[in-house]
Amino acid sequence: MKKTKKILKILAVVVVLLIGTVIALPFIFKGKIVGIIKNQVNNNINAQFDFAEADISILRNFPNATVVIKDVSLVNFEPFKGDTLFAAKETYLQMSVKELFKKSDETIIVNSFKVNGADLHLKLNNENVANYDISKSKETEEAVKEKDTTSGGFHFNVKEYEITNSNISYSNEESKFKLQLNDLAHFGKGDFSKDLFDLDTKTDSDVLMTVGDKNYLNNTHINLDAVLGIDLKENKYTFQDNKAIINRLPLIFDGYLKLIDKGQEMKIGFKTESTEFKNFLAVIPEEYSKNIDNVNTTGEFIVEGVLLGVVDDEHIPTFDVKITSENASFKYPELPKRVNNIDVSANVVNKSGLVNDTYVDINKLSFKIDQDTFSAKAKLSNLTENMLVNGEVLGTLNLANLSKAYPVPEENQLSGVLVADVKAAFDMNSVENKKYENTKIDGTFDLRDFEFSSPEMKHPVQINRANIDFNPQVIRLNKFDAKTGNTDFIATGTLNNLLGFIFSEGDIEGNFDLSSNTFSVNDFMTVEETKKEDGEVVVSDEKVKIPSFLNCTVNAQAKTVIYDNLTLKNVAGTLVIKDETATVKDLKSDVFDGKVIVNGNVSTKEETPVFKMNLGIEQFDIAKSFNGLELFKALSPIANAIEGELNSTLSLSGNLNNNLTPQLISLSGNAIAEVLTTSILPKGGKLLSGLEQKLNFINFEEINMNDVKTKLKFDNGKVSVEPFQLQYKDITIDISGSHSFDKSLNYYATINVPAQYLGSEVTSLLQKLGDEDAKNITVPVTATIGGSYSDPNISTNLTTAISGLTQQLVAKQKEKLINKGKDEVKDALSGIINKNITSKDSTKVGKDSTKTATKDVVKDAAEGLIKNIFGKKKKDSIK
Repeated sequence: MKKTKKILKILAVVVVLLIGTVIALPFIFKGKIVGIIKNQVNNNINAQFDFAEADISILRNFPNATVVIKDVSLVNFEPFKGDTLFAAKETYLQMSVKELFKKSDETIIVNSFKVNGADLHLKLNNENVANYDISKSKETEEAVKEKDTTSGGFHFNVKEYEITNSNISYSNEESKFKLQLNDLAHFGKGDFSKDLFDLDTKTDSDVLMTVGDKNYLNNTHINLDAVLGIDLKENKYTFQDNKAIINRLPLIFDGYLKLIDKGQEMKIGFKTESTEFKNFLAVIPEEYSKNIDNVNTTGEFIVEGVLLGVVDDEHIPTFDVKITSENASFKYPELPKRVNNIDVSANVVNKSGLVNDTYVDINKLSFKIDQDTFSAKAKLSNLTENMLVNGEVLGTLNLANLSKAYPVPEENQLSGVLVADVKAAFDMNSVENKKYENTKIDGTFDLRDFEFSSPEMKHPVQINRANIDFNPQVIRLNKFDAKTGNTDFIATGTLNNLLGFIFSEGDIEGNFDLSSNTFSVNDFMTVEETKKEDGEVVVSDEKVKIPSFLNCTVNAQAKTVIYDNLTLKNVAGTLVIKDETATVKDLKSDVFDGKVIVNGNVSTKEETPVFKMNLGIEQFDIAKSFNGLELFKALSPIANAIEGELNSTLSLSGNLNNNLTPQLISLSGNAIAEVLTTSILPKGGKLLSGLEQKLNFINFEEINMNDVKTKLKFDNGKVSVEPFQLQYKDITIDISGSHSFDKSLNYYATINVPAQYLGSEVTSLLQKLGDEDAKNITVPVTATIGGSYSDPNISTNLTTAISGLTQQLVAKQKEKLINKGKDEVKDALSGIINKNITSKDSTKVGKDSTKTATKDVVKDAAEGLIKNIFGKKKKDSIK
């Protein structure tokens, strides 16, 4: 019993030691493994290899050890300095535990590896230098060996590997070739320790391939199951049992690929696994073809070809790919129509191995739906430099039948009848450079009852009729009758760049005459949507967007144009549209019972639309215009109190809101306004009613505003008004000042008021004065106007003015009385003098005594008179 307990204790200690060893081993060897990996990799490449951290697990795949390396990066040196060649979130290396015990100068054997979340960027620049050519030269390798002849390294004894959630891109700057594998999942299994073995692989990815600006594969889904015979001595890879699925088209292929000194040698053949026509539908992306499993098909569809030759810096393999179908048909079970008489004969060929010698020859492409037959053929050559196109289209097609025979997405469903008989021959350089003399196009194109949608249009566009004649000299638009929303228009004219618009994303260019019964700018507003990081869609305000694809001159006439809440009648003028800018020339319209002439431009190219306009206004109904235009409301604080007519010239520029109404705070410009007013309604505005309360001697309804002219200047949200004058009876009113577009006021009015209007005290003084000149005295009363339109702050100096006038009139009264007193003294003195003279004659007093007596009499009389006058007045006033 005691021995048993002793044995159990020993076993427990051993188990604990083993567990402790297993737990401790990762920490013991972590630093060693990290150092070996970084040193050995960096010693053998011309790039910088690094990673964030490495962890070792013994228990995960015991008896194997797993090394997890996180955030791996491989960064290039010159000439791609700073470019990341390779990056991966996690890399797993699996090896025997015993490899952990090897010395740093011994080779460590890795059995398998897995890479997750990798990005590999392969690049070949214009000098034919590859960013993936990072292995050190032989001379450098020898120097490394001489420096450390005992250095070990990694030896891959791989039996399987896996790459998941990864992306690989390859670009050749010289040939403008790009290949991208997205969402790559790749698995391989084989014995890499042997020189000759089979590698079993599975690959799943989306493929994007472009040459120049031409897109040949656009996220095409590819699935590949391939068994490759690997010959490491010969660098030869033979396809033994291989099947690829492109979208859902199954292909089988055979042949080999061999690495040679200057490239790759290949001979690869492929063909469809079966010949049924369902293969054709399988080529079309699933989002368009939907489920083809239950589609009923007749006839054959065959794709076959061979790639043969050497791939090097100048050559691609020669190839001849044939696509054929004859008298085929298909019908989706849920749709009512069948597509019949499908004939396809096409070849993609390269006989020289030079990229530019590739051509596509579509000898025949035709089909029939009901009684409508449509056919086309074309040849495309010189694909990578200046593509040459020679083709023709002939037939009638009811477009609505397409969605009845084929599962067209709802947003792309079409309607209308197309009749075409067109032949064309052109090169893309001539189309892109607008050398129309090098293009040949001839025939007719007629479209009726067609409807289409565009992200740049708010509503679908309904084309009632589009008829075009093609000839080598000019493309003539005989009729274009369309409607979108509430807008209708008919256009005729000439087109200069239809091919550029169709084939190279160019603009619609031309000169047109356009007429419309109703043209609503609101119909051309678009709703902008943005997505947050969490996927939520946020809808911003509607905005008017001038289509970027329009580059034309339009001579327009419209009976009614609706702009925001403004209705224009009998509109006529010239509109030049280019580069998302509309330039208006001599546009005339009836509006607000008057007329307007507009010249200027509007641009929606930038995030904030801008405009610059000159307007000539004749006989606008003031009330209607101020109620209909926010701009006019902002230009006058008393807009809603005036009835009559307005003549004006405005020059203004600034920013626009999304609906193309002016951002008032941004406006700059000037105006000359002439007001022909029939009446004023002071009750219609707080400003005039407030003034009327302060100045009760003025009836604002009787102010004469006829032929009032003034100049306005606005900038930085402020309207400055040059001084102008109003007349009320015999009162003149001088006004000047400014206000802001936020409707704050800063005005001064000087009212030259005749004294007779200033109250009973002043009137009484005037009556006592009894002087006609005094009645013409005027007093300047100043009104200061602040606050806002809705809450004006009005103050006057009326009390001070009346007080000053009263003092002036009292002074005049005193002066008059003084003058009156002087006259009375004079008269009295004259009487006394005359009396004394008579007395002298009768008494014959002596000369000297007469003089003395006269002086005394005059003095006494004058003093008495003055006392009587001023004494009495003083007494009366005191009384």
